[in-house]
Amino acid sequence: MSAVNETKLNPDIFLLTGMPGQEDVHLWISIPFCLVYFISIVGNSVILFIIKTDPSLHEPMYIFLSMLAVTDLGISITTIPTILGIYLFNSREISLSACFTQLFFIHFLAKIESSMLLMMAFDRFIAICNPLRYASILTLPRIAKMGFLFVLRGVAVALPFPFLLKRFRYCRTNVLSHSYCLHQDIMKLACTDITVNNIYGLFITLITVWLDSLLIFLSYVMILKAVLSITSHTECLRALNTCISHLCAVLVFYMPEFSLTVIHRFWKSSSPLLQILLGYIYLLGPPLINPIVYSMKSKHLRARIIKVFVK
Repeated sequence: MSAVNETKLNPDIFLLTGMPGQEDVHLWISIPFCLVYFISIVGNSVILFIIKTDPSLHEPMYIFLSMLAVTDLGISITTIPTILGIYLFNSREISLSACFTQLFFIHFLAKIESSMLLMMAFDRFIAICNPLRYASILTLPRIAKMGFLFVLRGVAVALPFPFLLKRFRYCRTNVLSHSYCLHQDIMKLACTDITVNNIYGLFITLITVWLDSLLIFLSYVMILKAVLSITSHTECLRALNTCISHLCAVLVFYMPEFSLTVIHRFWKSSSPLLQILLGYIYLLGPPLINPIVYSMKSKHLRARIIKVFVK
C-alpha cells in the first residue's frame, strides 16, 4: 500500500501525489524531470543572457522573448522542486501556507505566460500587417507599459485564489491529485459549498486564457489575410516562417490548458493518470520547448548563441 493511503488526515498539511501505483520506480521517473529542470533553467537563462548582452537583439520581438523566458524560469522554479521532492525523496507533505503560496505563483505566472503570448502575437501582427509603422508603434516605453499592465492583471486575478481557499475547512481528505498545488484541485477537498470558487475560477479562465487565445486567433486570421495578399511566393513563406516559433509556443501552452479545464469541470470521471500527465505538459512543456524552438528558428539568436559557445 502506498504511503499516501497510509497517512492519516491532517488538516494542517496537504499530501502531493506522484504517479499513482508507480511508487517503486519513482527514482527512475525523477530522471526525465531532472533533465527537464536542467534544460529549462539553462535554456531560458542562455536566451536572457544573449539578449541582454547583444545590443543588436534589443528589438521588440526579442524583448518579448526575454519576458517569456523570465516567466518560464519562474514556472520551473515554482513547480519542479516539489515534483522532484516527491520522486527523489518521497517528500509529499506541504503546509497549507506553502501550498497556497505555490498555487498563487502558478496561476499568476500562467496568466503572465498567456499575456506574453498575446503580446508576441501583436508583435507579429504589426510586423507583417503594418511593417512601416512597426518601430513607431512598438516603442520601448510602450512595451514596458504593456508588460506592467499584464503583470498587474496577473496579480489581480491570482491573488484572490489563496484567500478564497483559506476560508474553507478541509475534512474529506488532504491528498491532492498533482505534484503541486492548483486552485481547482484544492477546492474539491473543502467540506463546504465551493460555488463561489467555481464561478470565480471559470470567470478568470474566460477573461484571461480564453480571451487571450481568441485575440491570438484573430490576430493570425489578419496575418494570414495579409500574407495571402503578397504576390511573391518567397516573401509569403518568409513572412509565415517568422510566426512558426510563436505558433509552437501557443500550441504547447494552450492545448494542455484547454484540455485540463474541460477535464476538471466537465469530465470528472477521466483517468487520474491522464490529468497528471496533462498537468505536467501544461506547466513543464513551455519552459522546456520555448527556448529550444526559438533558438532553432530564430537565425539571429541562433547565430549569437553559437558564437558565444564557440568562444
